[in-house]
Amino acid sequence: MFTACLRLLLFLPLVCCIPSTSSTSRSLSRLCRRCCDQQDPPATSSHYQMPEVKTVINMTILKGDKGDKGDKGTPGKPGLEGPSGHRGPIGPKGSKGQAGAPGDACKIPHSSFSVGRRKALHSVDYYQALIFDTVFVNLHEHFNMFKGKFYCYVPGVYFFNVNIHTWNFKETYLHLMHNDKEQVILYAQPSERSIMQSQSVMLDLALNDEVWVRLYKRERENAVYSDDVDVYITFNGYLVAPSIQ
Repeated sequence: MFTACLRLLLFLPLVCCIPSTSSTSRSLSRLCRRCCDQQDPPATSSHYQMPEVKTVINMTILKGDKGDKGDKGTPGKPGLEGPSGHRGPIGPKGSKGQAGAPGDACKIPHSSFSVGRRKALHSVDYYQALIFDTVFVNLHEHFNMFKGKFYCYVPGVYFFNVNIHTWNFKETYLHLMHNDKEQVILYAQPSERSIMQSQSVMLDLALNDEVWVRLYKRERENAVYSDDVDVYITFNGYLVAPSIQ
């Protein structure tokens, strides 16, 4: 009896240490499952997961066929003027143009005169025009020999020159006149020696203006010298530049 009880006590620990088949299989299923295997959802879980929705656009439908060109719109307002650009390089030299038609020489205005006096003259009046008797040049007869005056028929700038020979012991007093206005004076005091005197001026003349030489008599005798052989007294004038019409 004692022996039988002892054997039973020795066998009980062995029985308690052997696991059951169901618990072993459940433990192996937990331990041997791979990470890539699909896991079964827990039976007790009631959570519902929404499916993922992806939008796909068919580009061929959007493109479609190209439509007709629309009407041109009205132009907008012009913008502000921009800054000036840099100056470009100099271009190549152009070809020489054709020569123009020859001008009309008759249309070029001219006016000139040169006259002289071979006789001496003593002033007899307070004012006296100097008359000339010799013609060197009188283009278009613009100088009137009877009045001793030049008449302007071509307006513009003129050059005038007067040359005289003084008379010894007598005064020489002349004015170069523009219409009735004295412009320049030619003067020599009485002296025992006779000398040549000259005066020049440029005047801007209008149409029908007059230019002439006038003797001016004061308390002394006014005289210019000349003789029948040589010409000591001359009066000259010519057009320098015609006025721009």
